Amino acid sequence: MSLHRARTRLAALSALLVAGSLGLGAGPAGAAPTPAPEPANVNALDSAVDRALGDESAGTYLDAATGRLVVTVTSDAAAERARAAGAVPQRVQRSAAQLDAAAAALESRAKIPGTSWGLDPRTNQIAVEADSSVSARDLARLRAVAASQNGAIRIARVPGVFHREVAGGDAIYGGGYRCSAAFNVSKGTTRYFVTAGHCTNLATSWSATSGGAQIGVREGTSFPTNDYGIVRYTNGSAPAGNVNLYNGSYQDIASAADAVVGQAMKKSGSTTKVTSGTVTAVNVTVNYSDGPVYGMVRTTACSAGGDSGGAHFAGSVALGIHSGSSGCTGTNGSAIHQPVKEALAAYGVNVY
Repeated sequence: MSLHRARTRLAALSALLVAGSLGLGAGPAGAAPTPAPEPANVNALDSAVDRALGDESAGTYLDAATGRLVVTVTSDAAAERARAAGAVPQRVQRSAAQLDAAAAALESRAKIPGTSWGLDPRTNQIAVEADSSVSARDLARLRAVAASQNGAIRIARVPGVFHREVAGGDAIYGGGYRCSAAFNVSKGTTRYFVTAGHCTNLATSWSATSGGAQIGVREGTSFPTNDYGIVRYTNGSAPAGNVNLYNGSYQDIASAADAVVGQAMKKSGSTTKVTSGTVTAVNVTVNYSDGPVYGMVRTTACSAGGDSGGAHFAGSVALGIHSGSSGCTGTNGSAIHQPVKEALAAYGVNVY
């Protein structure tokens, strides 16, 4: 699978038009620094840059100091297009094709349960994580693949074990398991919610409370490979299009977008409630014990069992559906999400 993010394109806008409307041009020399853009503007600019450069870029990220979108490139022509779109170009050693080849080597030679890998454009590498279940022998196998890729792969050990975060016993939703809903969505006048596919694999009927009345029925599920599912409301309700912040308030959701490395985000789930983090890698492959999922996003948000299916978001922008993690140490987590735009496209629905 290409590291050039497989995404459903936004409605066509020229890169220059987006840059002008968002006020994200480089500006004259000596001008005051451009303020960090709002989340929706970040994602819109990232999508415009993606359309303008395609595989000529080895990935984008938000600069932690300035909040500006940085575009990694390997040619002067690509750098000029990045500037024209309102982003900051950065020349890097490895192209998208070289990083694709490194990820393909891992896929073919080191597909080991307990590992994940994805693009970290900040270091121009494929970032591999190996959890505590990965044996010394398998770790040596990973390192051998990394050594063959001339620095394109870096490997880190992480505590815990990568797992889908479904909680058994207290059946809050269905099938004797507890998950979380991500976002309310609609198609015409019909209302649904999206959640994790490994949750919707478990049950067809869903309730809002343990043992409660049915509120919806499963209409689609996809896991492994993907991790999304959809449930149609059957109780006649028209729930608001917002996310529970677990403090008596809610975050309205107005749009959906793909996450950008370096972007601040939040996760809302029924176990750990609301936690905050940063996006650290995109187009991530996670090798769960019961099968791989592709095209995921890695973050530093905390999560735990029962958070599966919950919402990952940035302000009013829906980013993803919580899938799993390798656990959380203090406030440093490893929450993985399924990009929500892929699920919306699969089922022909929209956030509202």
